[in-house]
Amino acid sequence: MAEDWQAGGFGLYVHWPFCAAKCPYCDFNSHVTKSIDHDKWRKEFIGEIRRVGQETTGRVLQSVFFGGGTPSLMEPQTVGDILDVVHEIWPIANDIEVTLEANPTSVEASKFSDFQIAGVNRISMGIQALNDPDLRALGRLHTAQEGLQAFDIARKKFSRVSFDLMYGRQNQSLADWEAELTNALTLGLDHVSLYQLTIEAGTAFGDRYQAGKLTGLPSEDLSADMYQLTQDICEANYINRYEVSNHATDGNESRHNLVYWRYGDYIGIGPGAHGRITINGTRLAVEQKLIPSEWLSNTSRETRELLTGKEQASEFLLMGLRLREGINKNRYSNLSGYPLNQNRIADLIDLNFIQDRNGIISTTKQGFNVLNSILRTLLEV
Repeated sequence: MAEDWQAGGFGLYVHWPFCAAKCPYCDFNSHVTKSIDHDKWRKEFIGEIRRVGQETTGRVLQSVFFGGGTPSLMEPQTVGDILDVVHEIWPIANDIEVTLEANPTSVEASKFSDFQIAGVNRISMGIQALNDPDLRALGRLHTAQEGLQAFDIARKKFSRVSFDLMYGRQNQSLADWEAELTNALTLGLDHVSLYQLTIEAGTAFGDRYQAGKLTGLPSEDLSADMYQLTQDICEANYINRYEVSNHATDGNESRHNLVYWRYGDYIGIGPGAHGRITINGTRLAVEQKLIPSEWLSNTSRETRELLTGKEQASEFLLMGLRLREGINKNRYSNLSGYPLNQNRIADLIDLNFIQDRNGIISTTKQGFNVLNSILRTLLEV
């Protein structure tokens, strides 16, 4: 019988933990350092991939994602050598997606040709805003013009380029966001990730917020209006929401992220990287050491925790209902050992928050606005 992870696929995530500067809103595991031993990092990434790869030989790898941090600060040779080893270890899907996150500074854009030669075929570009005052407020190092120029360069080199924008920024009006998003969509995007600015504890923005110094943030009502406007504009431009914050033309969805959201297996390599790996029928939650210096200097880099069927089912539900396509009720039951509460499903259907079509539960347009409430209802004991 097929193992559960095969319904979601198999991917590899490689975390590059360094940035040129730390953005004040960022709570990712990213660090600024004066010097990087690229040869050492290349060697240790490859050694770690070989080690974990021994446990998953024979699987068809569908995606590789270089995230961070700012992976476009990596040397292209590092990326190329990693991908060479990946091809040695696993059978590769004919249409494998190899994504690299990039920030649109002119120096990094000049490396796009080398990354393409190394084997990257998709770029995920952190534009974040299309005006210079907001980019400065967000701590970004590029101007709006540099961002658009880098996007044009990337699109000439890669058939698939994703574009990130953030809304709910300080002093941003609904009309401001409408104009900005409409302008972005005139660029002929095939994939765009649209996130609301969130204030996370432990970030510079979080500290300012606690001190009452982060002004001009949107109200809950304005945030909700911005989210709904986002969906309306994207739908009108035929770039449809396939996940809570991600929109794509048909066939251009992020295959790597779909592995996560469809609850497949994925290996996480690098400081703080997480993974889900099924070995001998047992699914494990895997986490690698967080601090870059500790990760680099240790051979014992990860902790593993056995996931119970109930925990797997909860994760499957939490991830899968983020997708427009939804989840299979039978798969949930097989993982958890018991079915979802049909009375709660019926109540949510009556409220037009979810729909059930031949055993596939999916979130409605109205339901996406209250997704957290839906998940709480379905997961209540």
